Amino acid sequence: MDTRTSEMLATNQRNWDARTPVHVGSAFYDLPGARAGADRLASFEWAELGDLTGREVVHLQCHLGTDTICLARAGATVAGLDFSAEAIDQARELAAAAGLAIDYVRADVLDAVAAFGGRRFDSVYTGKGSLVWLPDLDAWARTVAGLLRPGGELYLVEFHPLVAALGADAEVADLRIRNDLLGTGAAEECDWPVTYTDGPPLAGETRSFQWSHDLGEVVTAVAGAGLRVVSLREHAVLPWRAMAGLVPAGDGWWRLPEQAPKLPLIYSLRAVRDA
Repeated sequence: MDTRTSEMLATNQRNWDARTPVHVGSAFYDLPGARAGADRLASFEWAELGDLTGREVVHLQCHLGTDTICLARAGATVAGLDFSAEAIDQARELAAAAGLAIDYVRADVLDAVAAFGGRRFDSVYTGKGSLVWLPDLDAWARTVAGLLRPGGELYLVEFHPLVAALGADAEVADLRIRNDLLGTGAAEECDWPVTYTDGPPLAGETRSFQWSHDLGEVVTAVAGAGLRVVSLREHAVLPWRAMAGLVPAGDGWWRLPEQAPKLPLIYSLRAVRDA
């Protein structure tokens, strides 16, 4: 990795350390609800994940662990990894308050194999805004493959590139492409005084760098790492109200109204490491 990319990733780490205290108090993450047993995963996720009882699962880029504890409550033996020390501290507190034993590790996702000491898992769970923080999907996919035991599965749930292409100010009544739909490979520098949740301005680093990745790039990286793609599905729901005009879909998720065009808003990918 070149020096400039390392500097950008270090900036991102500081940015997420600054975001974490805001997220802890936000209604978006609803930590009181998480402690009480609220389910943040969509029905399609549970259907595709299947029975997790007794399975060893690692959640990459887990942030506060609000999704991670859902996997643990489903009967899995769960580990979580994130590069933000602030986030890992909060994830540990959340798991302890929920009475769950989750092995949290603070490390960059590309260092996950070494961070877990070569431990292998039955499943890697990741996504929902994680891939834009990765400059090299090929290296990421190789890391995922290195974490899986033979027969193990990657389960990726990620925002569809179309959502970013519609733009941050998109409205259901005015759906049009405003940004690139295909990945450019270049980093986009952002400087936002606030994070994406409710809450006060950031008290630390406001800059961040993101990389867009299209579906073809994701699938090609996964296949190139030796994983066999089992399914790629597109879904018309989102876990937050990303644009004006979305309507509740149940369980805290949102969808386009019936009269709107049927568009993919999120996708899920399953891939297996064969023996």
